[in-house]
Amino acid sequence: MRPRKIFLSLILALVLLVSGGLYFYGQKMVDPNQGKGTIRVGSKDFTESSVVAEVYALALEDKGYKVERKANISSSLIHNSLVHDEIDLYPEYTGTGLLSILGKPMETNPKKVYQTVKTDYQKKFKLTWLDYAQANDGQGLVIRTSVAKKYGITTISDLQKEAKNLRFASQGEFDQRQDGLAGLEKAYGKFDWKSSQVYDNTLKYRVLENGDADVTPAYTTEGQLAQTDKFTLLKDDKSFWPPYNLAPVVRDQILEKYPEVGPILNQVTATLTTKKVTQLNAKVDVQKEDYQKVAKDYYQSIKK
Repeated sequence: MRPRKIFLSLILALVLLVSGGLYFYGQKMVDPNQGKGTIRVGSKDFTESSVVAEVYALALEDKGYKVERKANISSSLIHNSLVHDEIDLYPEYTGTGLLSILGKPMETNPKKVYQTVKTDYQKKFKLTWLDYAQANDGQGLVIRTSVAKKYGITTISDLQKEAKNLRFASQGEFDQRQDGLAGLEKAYGKFDWKSSQVYDNTLKYRVLENGDADVTPAYTTEGQLAQTDKFTLLKDDKSFWPPYNLAPVVRDQILEKYPEVGPILNQVTATLTTKKVTQLNAKVDVQKEDYQKVAKDYYQSIKK
């Protein structure tokens, strides 16, 4: 081929490339990212949701998707944001879906809870629950580790037997709620505390660490619980509380348009244990690291 023809061929290839196609000597080549659009990833307004949503976003970006982040949506609004097509997915909890969104009776079997929310969300909202994680951000009771060792307390049944020796740091309404102390006493028997005083929820770990109380309500993946030398999360040995397993909830239209989104997110979810999520929360809430850095470091550690 003459130099002039070679030059003209190169110019033609460049024009075709700029106009939106990839060609090589007249043959169209496949763009590996062709057809991958933008996915809007939402998160609730607390650390754990922000970190997990960011890990999901990074995993999608790594596979060629553009991600629009919609952070810090109120817990009371985020479900409607998904239903009304303002976001495409977000990390949710099975117990929240069961009790708060669907208004179903309390159930403590994780598989039954998941199957209920998966089935009903599909019928009512055209939303899909992908695989749920082992990570469970439910309710629990935490005790100072030194006190737990002194009395041999590892379960809530153990705690009930030793309540007369322990000071309870309540958050007020917890004492009356059926999913709080009132319900616990139906399952475990009366907790005859040595003393009970109401504290603000934000102060509970400081109160325990300062030795002003021995036991307090908690959520089971709070970052402070990574400090096992100070705090011990007690086993709910009678399975009183419902499970709050993490899982991404996604609009059906997204999964129909981009079928690989499900496997991408499921691969991330499979790595999320209660211990791991607690450690991620601790890096943000205790060690004061930026949540985006924490998410990026974690994604790099699980990336395949």
